[in-house]
Amino acid sequence: MQKVILVGKPNVGKSSLFNRLARQRIAITSNVSGTTRDTNKAVVDIEGKECLLIDSGGLDDSSELFRNVKIKTLNEAKNSDAIIYMVDGKFMPDDEDRMMFYELSKLNIPIALVINKVDSKKDETRAWEFINFGVKDLFQISVSHNTGLDELTEWIAKHLKDDVLKADVSDDFDDFLEEFDDEGEFRADENFAEKNIKVGIIGRVNVGKSSLLNALVKDSRAVVSDVAGTTIDPVNEVYEHEGRIYEFVDTAGIRKRGKIEGIERYALNRTEKILEQTDIALLVLDSSEPLTELDERIAGLASKFNLGVIIVLNKWDKSEWEFDELCKEIKDRFKFLAYALIISVSALGGKRVHKLYGLIQEVYQNFTQKIQTSKLNEVVGEATKLHPIPREKGKSVKIYYAVQFGFAPPRIALVMNKPRALHFSYKRYLTNKLRESFSLSGTPVVLIPKNRGESDEDKE
Repeated sequence: MQKVILVGKPNVGKSSLFNRLARQRIAITSNVSGTTRDTNKAVVDIEGKECLLIDSGGLDDSSELFRNVKIKTLNEAKNSDAIIYMVDGKFMPDDEDRMMFYELSKLNIPIALVINKVDSKKDETRAWEFINFGVKDLFQISVSHNTGLDELTEWIAKHLKDDVLKADVSDDFDDFLEEFDDEGEFRADENFAEKNIKVGIIGRVNVGKSSLLNALVKDSRAVVSDVAGTTIDPVNEVYEHEGRIYEFVDTAGIRKRGKIEGIERYALNRTEKILEQTDIALLVLDSSEPLTELDERIAGLASKFNLGVIIVLNKWDKSEWEFDELCKEIKDRFKFLAYALIISVSALGGKRVHKLYGLIQEVYQNFTQKIQTSKLNEVVGEATKLHPIPREKGKSVKIYYAVQFGFAPPRIALVMNKPRALHFSYKRYLTNKLRESFSLSGTPVVLIPKNRGESDEDKE
């Protein structure tokens, strides 16, 4: 089985990235340098390709124990198919990292330099100092905020052999086509117009989530208190508004990881399980306070579960922000939620809360909409003419056609001759073109390149 190894000094975030890519908490993570001393391994799926992901011990010469860990790590790296060298973006590059990266580069194994903990513009500026490593493939990420990982996973997939889980990529295209009617439209079994709309209310402690729920359902359904963390169990409320049923869940407020105590740990786990079953997230921010890194991390949960998103700026009566100014700040910091709608409210006084129902309806319609195949292909065709897809190794990369194959959120298959060659930046370009042409505000859009089947060109 192909192997991908995470390498770097202690405490740069290797175990956190390992857990994220494995989609489960396998490796223990902490702020204590050298927590990982042996290698953790897990079989993971990277964009339809299976590989053995290895979380190595940190590269450290401070003791005999850690020198042995380093030797073991380097031996593992020599036998890997791809190397991810991680550094801490909170610090400037150092000679030790530069020399180790250079040594690993001489193995003639694909290697990427991954700068973790890039959480602000200041971090982004510092991260570009690592360009002096002479690296071709450099990625700026924040594992804790779940940003920059799409580009990294695409790089990993690109350097894994195509024959691994190849059937999952082509997906037996005949079976795929069976889901469409004679006019090429996807058969949707669910009638979204009649379903209850499931809305999760998320945010850090004491931002006013419970007050917002009470205002939405016009009842003191949730206990409201100035004591942070009052809500531990999720508060569910089914409410009818203008003939439509809404299922609201006020989730427990989320603290910084180091401040989560006792039963609140279980509350955090339940919050994630709730979001798995949610259509739309109301991300509540306290507009009377500056945005925090924890706000960004919680926003990452909405992105993680591909939810429709409305950002609710609560306590607006106490805010000193200008609305446009705060919206710009949010767009800059929550780039992964650029599609989200934003509204200001004062939940305790009930001001503007009623407008949320119209926004929820709008986002839900976009989240569950069916895009006509002919119009979809017209937009994709115009986009590729305006900005052709870059060639791969001198050969053209073609999108034969596009078709929506899923809902909540919209999932669109791009049927191509070389699906692996479609770069993440081009997918972002296509997504922006789709947003210009269709009503997609408030909802993510999932683009999945698919193989029409092996052609003569592919065999060359």
